Amino acid sequence: MNRITKTKILTILLLAFTASIAYGQTNKPVTEYLNVPGPIILNKDTFKLAWSSHPSATYYKQEYIGAKDKIEKYKKMVLVEVLVGNDKAADLAKAKIAELKQLKLTNPLVNHEVFQKNGEYIIDFLLSQNAADGKKVSIIERNVYRYKEITDKNGKKCMLLFAVSERAYGNDVDRFLVSLKKNKATLTNAVAAFVIPQITIKE
Repeated sequence: MNRITKTKILTILLLAFTASIAYGQTNKPVTEYLNVPGPIILNKDTFKLAWSSHPSATYYKQEYIGAKDKIEKYKKMVLVEVLVGNDKAADLAKAKIAELKQLKLTNPLVNHEVFQKNGEYIIDFLLSQNAADGKKVSIIERNVYRYKEITDKNGKKCMLLFAVSERAYGNDVDRFLVSLKKNKATLTNAVAAFVIPQITIKE
């Protein structure tokens, strides 16, 4: 892997480690950078584009939430991210797994599973954030990341991340974890089966 590729991978990992929590422009019109037909429907839930960003020349990020959710404190979010270039799904998946293993050294709640099919990678992982006193979990976050190499309608080669992030807060954390044990495969299967639409990057 050359130095440029490593830099791009580190950039997308830093920007997409978890769903964004700093939304200084939520009252401004949202730019549709990727021409994704909307709304996105997954497991009978409907998600509409709520926030987007184009933080570098080759990286695009779009986030979708349900009508009853707030992007600052969501319960479920869909993410569509694109990194233009020849990056490989295996490389990004490998880097993400290494990152999660490092996090687990200081947070035993962090765990992950990896699935691979037809050159795509899915990473199903759990993160958490403790309350200020460090005595209990204030946020639990489950993410399912699907990495897929694509070509957009204009012939640009890209790495696409299609992902779903679920969160619970405070007193709902324990209930969330109980439900996750019973229904974990449902979301993983839905992300794997989702038909990713043709992307057209806005020039």
